[in-house]
Amino acid sequence: MAKEAGSVAGGKGMTVAPSPLNEVKLELGIILAVGALLLLAQGRVVDSLPLQFLLLTSYGLIGLIWIVVRTRRVMAKFIRDQEQRVNGSNK
Repeated sequence: MAKEAGSVAGGKGMTVAPSPLNEVKLELGIILAVGALLLLAQGRVVDSLPLQFLLLTSYGLIGLIWIVVRTRRVMAKFIRDQEQRVNGSNK
């Protein structure tokens, strides 16, 4: 069965549909991977249970803030570009 031309994996290998948020998705994946490693290694980094909790909580909050800020920036740029295209084509 042939793959449709509009499918996500229509060409060779695995591809991702174009999206302005692809960079943010990649950063989220990196943050989650590092967080998982931190979760596994936290006992070796810090002995105190409250400090382990503080370490993981602060990493999670910093990651959350980073993703929210990046998403807002990317979406603001996307909206600005869309408005410029619409305004440019109306002239």
